[in-house]
Amino acid sequence: MNKQYDSADAALDGVLRDGMLIAAGGFGLCGIPELAIEAILKAGTRELTIASNNCGVDGFGLGKLLDSRQIRKMISSYVGENAEFMRQYLSGELELEFNPQGTLAERMRAGGAGIPGFYTKTGVGTVIAEGKEHHDFDGETYILERGIVADLAIVKGWKADESGNVVFRKTARNFNVPAAKCGRVCVCEVEEIVPTGSLDPDAIHLPGIYVHRLIQGQHEKRIEQRTTRSRVSDTTGKKETV
Repeated sequence: MNKQYDSADAALDGVLRDGMLIAAGGFGLCGIPELAIEAILKAGTRELTIASNNCGVDGFGLGKLLDSRQIRKMISSYVGENAEFMRQYLSGELELEFNPQGTLAERMRAGGAGIPGFYTKTGVGTVIAEGKEHHDFDGETYILERGIVADLAIVKGWKADESGNVVFRKTARNFNVPAAKCGRVCVCEVEEIVPTGSLDPDAIHLPGIYVHRLIQGQHEKRIEQRTTRSRVSDTTGKKETV
């Protein structure tokens, strides 16, 4: 079965529809499936619910879909790096379902494993627990969290073979792997596609059975936040920014 597509537009053809639930990989600006996001932007698919750790930043990543008003609801852990995300949420334009970071990752993992729900202590006694089933185990209160099964998963890896076995780099693994596993259809974009059998089996983070469509493309390497300090030059005695 050939999983390779020439472009994100082709890979998402026939998959997108208004009102769908999408699980998107990425952690901060690391491992963002920006080619798939651009294709969704061009397709104009609307009323989307997106489960993702964060929502990119202003004008980049999922932030583009916020700007175009294509997202109706976010299921997320972190809002702070995206001013438009905050603005839309606080003004009531965007629905937001807050999740502790580990809970969101486990909801995706559970959905991909066929587990409909699980109990966790995280969030008990906070707004996170409102409206959720509570149960006591061994004298401790837990809340029920539902597994996430998405209509579509869009993820970004570093390298894949032709069968769709994927290797991620560093923190790109945090949400890309569980997001990929919880999608009924998974579209994965990578920087390089290599022949099947050329990857070390022990180095594969996402088995090809979870990947339905594969794209190779160029990705922008962004720094999420750069912090500098001033120091005095040994040669000139003047302050330099480093």
